[in-house]
Amino acid sequence: MSKKEHEKLEKRTVLIFSLASFLNDMGSDMIYPLWPTFVTTVIKANMSILGLIDGIGDALNSISKAISGYLSDKIRKRKVFIWSGYLMGSISRIGYAVSSVWQHLIPFKVLDRIGKLRGAPRDALISEVSTKKTRGRNFGILRMMDNLGAVVGILLAIVLLPILGYRKLFILASIPSLLGVLLIIAFIKDIPPKKQKHKFSIRLFDNNYKLFLLSSMLFSLGYFSYSFLLIYARSLGMSDVQLPIFYLIFTATASIFSVPFGKLSDRLGRKLTIFISYGIWILIGLIPLFLSNPLFAYLLFFLYGIQKATYVPSVRAFISELSPSEYRATGIGTFDMLVGLFSLPASFLAGILWDMYGYYVVFELSVVLTILSILILLMVRRK
Repeated sequence: MSKKEHEKLEKRTVLIFSLASFLNDMGSDMIYPLWPTFVTTVIKANMSILGLIDGIGDALNSISKAISGYLSDKIRKRKVFIWSGYLMGSISRIGYAVSSVWQHLIPFKVLDRIGKLRGAPRDALISEVSTKKTRGRNFGILRMMDNLGAVVGILLAIVLLPILGYRKLFILASIPSLLGVLLIIAFIKDIPPKKQKHKFSIRLFDNNYKLFLLSSMLFSLGYFSYSFLLIYARSLGMSDVQLPIFYLIFTATASIFSVPFGKLSDRLGRKLTIFISYGIWILIGLIPLFLSNPLFAYLLFFLYGIQKATYVPSVRAFISELSPSEYRATGIGTFDMLVGLFSLPASFLAGILWDMYGYYVVFELSVVLTILSILILLMVRRK
């Protein structure tokens, strides 16, 4: 393939994935900012149940990525995992709409999170059509469109919730992902990865991969779901109508800054931008411990957006580079699985600690675990 043909393929692949991500996140974020309130007030579950459901979802999210990543490398296909993942997300939103008790939410949360099986094959395909000089930028573009879709979704939620109510809004939210499915099927070309020369073994991954994995696992243990930040804002006296506004601040900020920080990681290195993201998360953990003025909730969600914009493109690019080329989707998926498995105790433990001791202990634990993550990341050497 000539350089010009490769550049054309790279642009088309990033464009279609960006549009599909925009549509999917537009649908999902018509729900996400309303999810904590829906579970705790409409379904009438407590914070521990909310943490359990979110934790199960996060864990299964990552397990599905590992399985799909391995299978994608094994059968040398990416596309089928990507469009089917979007389809599962669409179906799950209809399920939320018809649920009447919290137990009903679990299978649809499982389907929603299993839909994330698209993640590792998609990231591997983006990494394969990118170069070292454009990889961080491309992941930044994808993240930008994710968050731009979220901004539109949140605005729709704010406008339509008083008109439609929770359940009809959730059904409407299933439609954009169906459009994303059609885009992937029609326009994405399946590029087979390199043929595997070795049997799969953990020894294929070097110490840098393993150290970065350990650092990320510890960070994930203290990286509780966004639901807790929204509930914290509510505890400061914010109304249910205001909560989508905070989520809007987060997603708009992440959308604006994802490409600049992705490009920064291309120029200055992945580790530096990941260090920055860890530092911002520590700041997010410290704000509730020392500042209780409701106005600081706005700052909290602005910083949360910066943290996501810094963290996601750099991590996606870094882990794809640390993985062997013929096992790139497997490396990404394994990373996502092990990091995500720590999300189950993270959100569940955060819910229990919150119910028993209040939010102070939750944020204190998160800060300590992030500091440990930084110390381990210092030992990772860039290839």
